[in-house]
Amino acid sequence: MKKMKAMVLTLCACIVMMGCNNLGKGTAIGAVGGAVLGAIVGKVTGNTAVGAAVGTAVGAGAGALIGKHMDKVKAQAEAVQNAQVQTVTDANGLQAVMLTFNETGIKFASGSAVLNDASKVNLMQLANLLKTNTDCDVAIQGYTDNAPWRGSTAAQSQQKNLNLSQQRAQSVTNYLVGTLGVNAAQIRNTVGYGEANPVADNSTAAGKAQNRRVEVYLYASQAMINAAEQGTLQ
Repeated sequence: MKKMKAMVLTLCACIVMMGCNNLGKGTAIGAVGGAVLGAIVGKVTGNTAVGAAVGTAVGAGAGALIGKHMDKVKAQAEAVQNAQVQTVTDANGLQAVMLTFNETGIKFASGSAVLNDASKVNLMQLANLLKTNTDCDVAIQGYTDNAPWRGSTAAQSQQKNLNLSQQRAQSVTNYLVGTLGVNAAQIRNTVGYGEANPVADNSTAAGKAQNRRVEVYLYASQAMINAAEQGTLQ
């Protein structure tokens, strides 16, 4: 694992030196072989499911166009209320956009997968973003804190949290598709990871609140990759 992380840091350092904006990063990633770098980064971060399945590494020119395009997607995503937005790398080494909704953005009652009304307002804005960017594929991931379930063993609690995170992620997908009219084919992956990949300290209430979250990824679809390779992606 240490060797893998060292490799990631080395490759990422090279990328940073070659450019700071998405256009530069897309070019650099394509040049070193996006599929290889993306697989390493994805494995470390736990997001190997995020990214269209492509047969070969995306070239430098196409990577640059996708990076520039995802700059625009990120700017639009920043208008979604109560979402933390950042640029990440998908499994092909291409730039993607990640929106994180903690309990301020998407809230469920304790032990429940039912969306509250405030969450639905935020999801309406997310749906508009997805409809505006139909050339982006989408992955939705649910997470919980590590709070134990009453009357359950540690192993049973972990499994219940895993199940709950899957149900919550699916609730988000169901609402986007069934109520808000997002194309079901656009959402390529809906999965719960339970207590895995915490982003904060579970020993504090504030940390637990951050770990109870839903992550939404917009990444290059095969159609976007094809357009980039043909030089027609705007």
